[in-house]
Amino acid sequence: MKSVGKSIVLIMLIIVMALGGLLWFDYLGFIHVKSVFAPVYKLMGKEPQTSITATSTKPVTSDLDQSRLDKQREALSILEEELSQRESDIEQKEKLNEQIALELSEREKSQEEREKTFNNILKQYDDKEVNIEQIALNLNGMRPEAAVNILLAMDDQNVIDVLRKVEEIAKRDGASSMGSYWLSLMPADRAAEIQRKMLSKPEKLN
Repeated sequence: MKSVGKSIVLIMLIIVMALGGLLWFDYLGFIHVKSVFAPVYKLMGKEPQTSITATSTKPVTSDLDQSRLDKQREALSILEEELSQRESDIEQKEKLNEQIALELSEREKSQEEREKTFNNILKQYDDKEVNIEQIALNLNGMRPEAAVNILLAMDDQNVIDVLRKVEEIAKRDGASSMGSYWLSLMPADRAAEIQRKMLSKPEKLN
């Protein structure tokens, strides 16, 4: 009797282990045997637990981890947007600074050009003043007829400038000016035109 009982227990143990092994392999998805035991589960009011239903049911800790990951991703997204906005603001400020620097450079360049132009004008005036005085001195040393021929080859304004310089030199040296005599040797119409311009224009070089 004892040997029979032991055999029965051993057989039941083998059956339980075999069923457990089948259920485990079914849970792992290697085989599908729980459908065979579905009526038994239904009689017990339970749903057979398979690998599919087991994986479809998420534990609470998994939901918490997913929520935490979602919040972290949202925070990273907000941080990326802020960094992108700051980068955009920095680029706009850099462009504005470059534009201001360019405008200042152009203004400085324009100012330098105006100063250069003004200095050139002054230099031209100084050069003309020197040239007119040299011409006046040379004409004073010539015969009147030769001096008049040179004056007639000039334009009216240069003639006027030379005559005024001759007057200035004569006053400075306490001598008589040759200007009036030179005018008397010129053709009447040309002399009259030069005298008219001398009266209508101020005594300065143009």
